[in-house]
Amino acid sequence: MELKNKIAVITGANKGIGLCCVEQLLAEGAIVYGICRSGCTTQHENYHCLIADVQHFDQLSTVFNTILSKHDKIDILINNAGLGYFGFCEELSLDQWHTMFNTNVNGLFYATKLALPSMKKQGLGHIINISSIAGLEGYPQVSGYNATKFAVRGFSDALYKEVRDFGVKVTCVYPGSVKTDFFRHSENIKAHDNMLMPEDVASQIVYALKSPNNFHHVNLEIRPLKPRG
Repeated sequence: MELKNKIAVITGANKGIGLCCVEQLLAEGAIVYGICRSGCTTQHENYHCLIADVQHFDQLSTVFNTILSKHDKIDILINNAGLGYFGFCEELSLDQWHTMFNTNVNGLFYATKLALPSMKKQGLGHIINISSIAGLEGYPQVSGYNATKFAVRGFSDALYKEVRDFGVKVTCVYPGSVKTDFFRHSENIKAHDNMLMPEDVASQIVYALKSPNNFHHVNLEIRPLKPRG
């Protein structure tokens, strides 16, 4: 897909992988809408910050209607918003469990539901769902987060088969540990330089978006490699 002047929507756009996707898509000439729970720091003539919490369908519906009323289409959706809480299963609070599912799964479904009709109508579109290697294998004291990211994996696998005949691509991304503030809720894991860099993960997402229309990255697994020595 040629990215110049394409309409891209990114959830969780004010930090980490989401922010790097914003910056790289703007560099490619796309018109980018970032959906954040609070104000965005990015300043660019082709960037628009919209305030919404992905946990709430009515808030997302309002911002998607704003985008569609102006452009009548969405070409790219990057479902990036997500968070994790860690600990033994019985120690996870109900609020933590529900917040993870409401953000990582429900929010992704809401945004996809709102973007898909315009993509199917124009016969072109690309949805990027950010899962995790925690969507490929389980880890102790990560059961809740694992459950949400396995859900993203299953949703993405079904959805790409559902929409491919409409010219719409779905790519599920499985990053390993990324050097962001994602681990702020973990007492045992701290970000370090051997982790993946968010800008490198974003570059792989942009590469997938730029692929020819008949070329489809269905799954994109990215893991850090520990340097020798």
